[in-house]
Amino acid sequence: MTSLTVFYIGLFYFATLAFVGGVAYRIYEYSRTPAPLVIPTTPAPTTRTGVALRMTREVVFFESLFKSNKWIWIFGWMFHIGLALVLLRHVRYFQEPVWFLVEFVQPYGKYASFAMLAGLAGLWARRFLVDRVRYISTPSDHLMLALLIAIGLSGAGMTFVAHTDIVALKAFALGLVTFDWHPLPADGLLLVHLSLVAVLMIIFPISKLLHAPGVFFSPTRNMVDNPREHRHLAPWAAALERDKA
Repeated sequence: MTSLTVFYIGLFYFATLAFVGGVAYRIYEYSRTPAPLVIPTTPAPTTRTGVALRMTREVVFFESLFKSNKWIWIFGWMFHIGLALVLLRHVRYFQEPVWFLVEFVQPYGKYASFAMLAGLAGLWARRFLVDRVRYISTPSDHLMLALLIAIGLSGAGMTFVAHTDIVALKAFALGLVTFDWHPLPADGLLLVHLSLVAVLMIIFPISKLLHAPGVFFSPTRNMVDNPREHRHLAPWAAALERDKA
């Protein structure tokens, strides 16, 4: 086994630990953040079922973004749907046999990279063309978008321009899961793509991309609008009342 293969095996195990551990820790922090007031964005649902439906519309259809800005919604939805199909297509590298759903999306996931890149290009362009967005944009915002676009371009390049050894690549990826390691093809574009993906995994827990799990902990979205029917008490406030009693 070459030193290149050993390096990438270690890199992806480290990146996976950083990604899983970092996201788990941030979710733990989100779950402990106090919400002393009932502050759902109105009009808000008055039942838990309504909240579940609202969260579903927000996560799947980006409902609030659609209401606020149609152009950003179009680019954001294109990127996220394209990314979901691309990720689902990549599951085939870690399975044997491959699930039917993963096989079904293969042709769609292949071309979804174009929708993903178009969405990213639109989202990046607004940070230059819209004055108020340009004013609040930070270098990290631009670097994150550049990283995602570079990942998309390098992945699409391997699909449509410079093909790599897919059989050897799947053996390598499957070996990471089963701890039965195999050599990694030494294609330049593949190594660039894998390196960028590893960087994304490592920095994900400290980036703005954490809105993915964070949306589920947003009190403006996950609260029931029933302050007249039920008194809302944060856990720390309830503990103080019990101590006084």
